[in-house]
Amino acid sequence: MATHPDISVETHRLGDDSAQTLVRAEQCDALAAHHIAHVAVVDAAVPYTMVRTHLSGAFMQVCLAGEGCTLLDGRWSVHRPGRVSFSPAHVRHAFHCVPGTRWRLAWVRFMPSSPHSVDGAMAPTITPFDGRVLEHAILGLAAEMAAAADPGTCAVWVDVIERYVARILAPLQREPRLVTLWNAVRADLARDWNVAEMAAIATTSEEHLRRLCQQRLGRSPGRQLATIRMAHAAHLLATGDLKVEVIARLVGYVNPFAFSNTFKRVTGFRPSEYRLRPRGTRHDGEEDGH
Repeated sequence: MATHPDISVETHRLGDDSAQTLVRAEQCDALAAHHIAHVAVVDAAVPYTMVRTHLSGAFMQVCLAGEGCTLLDGRWSVHRPGRVSFSPAHVRHAFHCVPGTRWRLAWVRFMPSSPHSVDGAMAPTITPFDGRVLEHAILGLAAEMAAAADPGTCAVWVDVIERYVARILAPLQREPRLVTLWNAVRADLARDWNVAEMAAIATTSEEHLRRLCQQRLGRSPGRQLATIRMAHAAHLLATGDLKVEVIARLVGYVNPFAFSNTFKRVTGFRPSEYRLRPRGTRHDGEEDGH
């Protein structure tokens, strides 16, 4: 069984047996134009570990070979080949290698200004996707940057990356019944929602709504509701100065203690602790490439 790292402490541990190919927006104008902070392909082994307690921009990660562990929605998931994970901005995010297994992965880190990073754009998820073409596009961009760095050629590689990002993320947002439902929920988070009301908005039965959410989002309607509420609360804590009690009411919690407990379960921090964390000054929020 994998031993998970302390997720309350910022960690960047590459290790001597791991290597990464990375391109940053500071190096590539085409990435900056698409609001992508950086892209990377990593071939990793223990002790490779990343923990980010303040993810300022959304993060998409594809497992290419081997396996590792990724923290999503406050829980650890085994990340295997052909699976892509998405972590929205303002959440706790972590991943690490497991003993005896190499892990090859590709990632795309979005700037806070990206449409993928805005509040409510996406919920944490892990879903099937073959990321090999995305891997080749990132490596192609890196090779061009290391050679002529021709702006037109770089723009072509970045366009391929952006198209595959859209191909990964768009299906998660295309189920019209769920889009209608979660748009309605986000517009009224303070409401005391129940599954019957949500199923009515989605024009489906409660049981079918549960199946749809599990298939598309990997979680129940109730857990999706809590995830959206905590993501919006994290956004409010990170970007404003409203009192915790006010934020609790805005996201549907009459009892601030219940809100605090749920927030800690999802993010690993009490709301007051979350607000006091240092905030990155770079557009990607990091110094090390994640």
